[in-house]
This record gives sequence, structure tokens and C-alpha cells, in this order.
Amino acid sequence: MLSFISAKEAAEKWNISQRRVAILCSENRIVGAMMVGNMWIIPGNAEKPIDKRTVRREKGHPVTIKPFVKWVGGKGQLIDELEKMLPSTGEKVLTKYCEPMVGGGALLFNVLSKYNFTELYISDINPELINAYNVIKRNVAELIARLMEMQMVFLPMDENGRKFYYYSIRDKFNSVELTEATSAEKAAYFIFLNKTCFNGLYRVNRKGQFNVPMGAYKNPTICDEENLLNISKVLQNVTIVCGDYSLSKEFIDKNTFVYLDPPYRPISETSAFTSYNADAFDDEQQIRLAHFIDTINKTGAKIVLRKDNKELKTYGFTNAS
Repeated sequence: MLSFISAKEAAEKWNISQRRVAILCSENRIVGAMMVGNMWIIPGNAEKPIDKRTVRREKGHPVTIKPFVKWVGGKGQLIDELEKMLPSTGEKVLTKYCEPMVGGGALLFNVLSKYNFTELYISDINPELINAYNVIKRNVAELIARLMEMQMVFLPMDENGRKFYYYSIRDKFNSVELTEATSAEKAAYFIFLNKTCFNGLYRVNRKGQFNVPMGAYKNPTICDEENLLNISKVLQNVTIVCGDYSLSKEFIDKNTFVYLDPPYRPISETSAFTSYNADAFDDEQQIRLAHFIDTINKTGAKIVLRKDNKELKTYGFTNAS
């Protein structure tokens, strides 16, 4: 007859933390593990999974980093094309990286895992998003603990239980003011909602309240501990700013690679998903961005602008388009 042991017993048996055991269970990496009530039980004869983190370090391969949130307009599909514009050797090597509309950071994390820029600057006008970046940089342990707790509560629930829990977290997210004292709490709510809401959207109403309904994910990864730890390490040398893209002007010079990814231009007055704050990126904003590009182009920086979901426009390159 098959016997089971608790997560605590498995942790002692395998000489790892109980939290790590819970993560392995939630990632379906322990065969036969199951949730009973609010705790994991593991078959007594289960073998300790290979720690992918150790294997990666032993082989000396670059650490793989991925965005910690899903984000509308993510540039993951354009990374190969963008990489070709990043000189890494010779006289044209660039030493500074600037992404003043960072969003989910798909290009940023690719850059951080492969290139050695001496100075990096990212910014965004979304205070909740930038708070999450800062918490990952400065207080990742508390963030992981909070996310792991929510993951362990949420995943075993049935659909009705999940809905109740999701909307209770959404209400807390909207009611708790973002301060230094609440930064980790708010970042955890932000990431939880992103992982469990409809299509990973970030949408707010005119009062600034997040109002996206729950999505229909069977087993969402709410806490990716390994990825968050890796992100925290690489963000230590990154300047993170909450504010308008124009603030980056002082950072940009001839040695800077600049990537600009503005919100899509609204296609109608009722377009609800074109921006992630309460103000649309309208024609006036488009003109203002064009003036900003003209200004920084005079510094000699290498600039790439994503005009829509696919087209890239370059400035300062030999074969600018």
C-alpha cells in the first residue's frame, strides 16, 4: 500500500526547505504529489527532483530570465530582430541601455541575460508596475513568501472559491494605498492579479481602479521563485524610475541604446485596452513623443521605436528606416 509523507517530512528527507517542496509540488515536478485540504502530501517513495537551478550554474550557461508579468503589447516576438541592432563588439559597442516605457520588460530581461551594459535605465508611468520592479529588486524574499501563500490557497480551490478569492484580492489591491510600508503587499497583489486575470490585462477605470475580471486558467504559476530571484539579481544595477518617458532625456547620450514602445494609438473612441493607465495615448501624445525622439536623436543615441505590433523604426543607425 502506497504511503504518503508531508511536505515538512519531504523537506527533511531531501535537505531542502519546506517552501521549496511546495513549489516543486505546485509545478507538478513531484510524481504523485497531491493537495489535501491546504497542505501537500507526497508519496513516500518519491524521488527528489533535479534542481534545475544547480544544473544551470554548474554548466555555466547564462541564466534565463523572463518577464514576471504578462503584458499587452509585449515585444517577445520581436526580440530576434531587436538583438541585431545591439552592437556588442568593435568601435560601435554601446555602454548604456534605456527603456523608458518598459512595460513587462521582455527586451530588458533578454538584454540583462546576454549583454554587459555599464548603465541601465528603465521607467514607466504605471506606479504599480514600477513598484513591483522595485520590490523584486529590494525585497524579493517577502514578495516570494506572499505569492507562495496566495498560490497555495488559490490553486486547490474550485471555480467558485477561486472567484471569491480573486475578487477579494482585487478589492484589496484597489483599497490599499501604495506606500513604502505596503509596497510588498501591493506588488504581491499586482502579480497575483496579472497571473489570474483575463488575458493578463492591466486596465483601470477613470477612478484608477483595476477592473479586469478573473481569467480561466487551470493551473497558473503565481509564484515563479527561481525567476524572481534571478530578476532580483540582475536588477541591482538598473535605475528604476516611476515617471514620464521624457525624464530619461538626461540619461541618454551617444553611447545609449534606446528602445521606445508606446501604447498603441486608439483605433476608436471606445478602445478600452490601448493603454494601461486612465489616460489614452492619443494624437497629442503621439506628436509629443515625436518631438522627444527628435531631441534625443541629436545626442547620437541609437533609437528604436516600435510603431505598432510589428513595425520598427530606427534612428541613428547607418541604415535607418
